[in-house]
Amino acid sequence: MTTTFSEPLRRLTERHAAWGAEQLDTFNEFLPVGDWSADLGQRLFRQSGKELRISLLGTFEVNECSWLWAWANPGFASSPLAEAAEAVRAYGHAHGVPEFTGELVPLDGHEDPRTAAETLAFTAMGVLGATGYLGVQASPDARAYMVPDDPQVPRAEPDAITLPRVLLTGASLVPCSARAVVEGYVAHHALPHRAAADRLSAGLPDGGTVEVLFDEHDRIASVRVNTGAPAAS
Repeated sequence: MTTTFSEPLRRLTERHAAWGAEQLDTFNEFLPVGDWSADLGQRLFRQSGKELRISLLGTFEVNECSWLWAWANPGFASSPLAEAAEAVRAYGHAHGVPEFTGELVPLDGHEDPRTAAETLAFTAMGVLGATGYLGVQASPDARAYMVPDDPQVPRAEPDAITLPRVLLTGASLVPCSARAVVEGYVAHHALPHRAAADRLSAGLPDGGTVEVLFDEHDRIASVRVNTGAPAAS
């Protein structure tokens, strides 16, 4: 019985942890909690007075503790609704991620199957570069996971004030390499950077810089930000 995800999937989750958490904060501000409805035939999701175009990633069966990808669901296979799931499947084949290529992913061996389902959705969001993901209770026994496919959802940008928290939060989400989390954030935002054995420095859009120091255990020791703002006279 599988009790953990494969190494390729764990490494992917690391690389997307910081920017993904940052983006989810932006998404949740844009689409706050509220009553929801969905028209899957039209690929539309409605919540809190907003309407979004969405794609279906997959469903988590609560009783069986398993994940079924939308491309493997007979009701959605080969339909536009499953396009995002198909893209994740193609990525899995190209990069050797078994969880992305198997029709049914058993999660009953995980300590918390619900959290494992959220991790699948989060990492799929990452490889798609999506602006968030949604998890809703579709029936008493199943949760549906979707990604927005709509330009009205804002994309998060690096912010000097919140950046230390973003990086530390990302590094705390999964037991991982903090350097991989920071490198993934820098790569996602295409920040110019320099790396050394114990640190990584990057330029920020406002003209400032961030320097992240790592300890001997590959944890974040400190995050130093220079905002680039002119000094007060």
